[in-house]
Amino acid sequence: MRTRFALAAAAPAAACAVLAMTLASAAQAQLHDPATPLAVAAKVALRGEANSIAVREMRIVRKNDILVVQADMANMGRTDRTVFYRFKWLDNVGNQVGDGESWKQMSVLGLGQQTVKSVAPTSAAVDLRLEMNVEPR
Repeated sequence: MRTRFALAAAAPAAACAVLAMTLASAAQAQLHDPATPLAVAAKVALRGEANSIAVREMRIVRKNDILVVQADMANMGRTDRTVFYRFKWLDNVGNQVGDGESWKQMSVLGLGQQTVKSVAPTSAAVDLRLEMNVEPR
């Protein structure tokens, strides 16, 4: 009987743990802008608030064994926004490749869209993160 009681008592605790993990993952999924697809949101590292800027699409191709990326940033608001961004290139185990890019500044007009482009520094890069900081007006 004791074993049976221990298992019955453990079951609600396990269910609570699963529920907590599910809620945590749902909260993480809601951190990105709803207009940003989940696959793209996984590649974006937002520093601060998005302030009406959404990365709507990201195209990544390998040309001559080097990764090339284009990302479309859309301003969902009516006021112009200043976006600071850089690409961080990663190898197959997640380590940064190269010295890293410097921050670039770009204005995205109200209800407008801008495309940013970058090329990996070496063929060792197999993944990337788009780091962004959007200035509030």
